[in-house]
Amino acid sequence: MAKNKPYAKKLRLLKRVKSNRRVPAWVMQRTKREFLRHPKKRSWRRNKLKM
Repeated sequence: MAKNKPYAKKLRLLKRVKSNRRVPAWVMQRTKREFLRHPKKRSWRRNKLKM
């Protein structure tokens, strides 16, 4: 990918980066470890973004 990205694309990538986090520990505690993994977690090798 190019080093210089359009600002709108950068914002979309940033949104994906923020959403690609694990479930917080306090959520696991509150739900008695019912939610251990995030359903929308994405790996950069497995799933490619549709931009």
